[in-house]
Amino acid sequence: MLESLEKMLAKGVDNSLLRFGLGKGYLDLKDHAKAAEHLQKCVEFDPKYSAAWKLLGKAHAALDDKNAARQAWEQGIAAAQAHGDKQAEKEMTVFLKKLDRQA
Repeated sequence: MLESLEKMLAKGVDNSLLRFGLGKGYLDLKDHAKAAEHLQKCVEFDPKYSAAWKLLGKAHAALDDKNAARQAWEQGIAAAQAHGDKQAEKEMTVFLKKLDRQA
C-alpha cells in the first residue's frame, strides 16, 4: 500500500488524505520520522484533521519530542472540539495526561 501511495506522491498527487495514509503507514512500520513528516504535511493541508493531529503527536512522542507531541495534541484537541469529535478529543486528552505524568 505504501508503495502505491508513494508513487502517487511522486506523480504530483498531494493532498491531506494521501499524506494521512502515508503517515499512518509509516507509523505502523515504526518509521516515526517519516510518519511525522507526512502527518505534518497533512495538517498543513487540513488543520481541522483531528485524526492526523492525534497520529502526529504519537509520532513525535515516539521520537521522544515531547514538546512537539504536546503541541500536536493541543492543536488536535482544538480541531476535535471545533468538529464535535468527542472521541478524538478524549483520546488526545488522555495522551496529554500521560505525557504530563512522564515529565
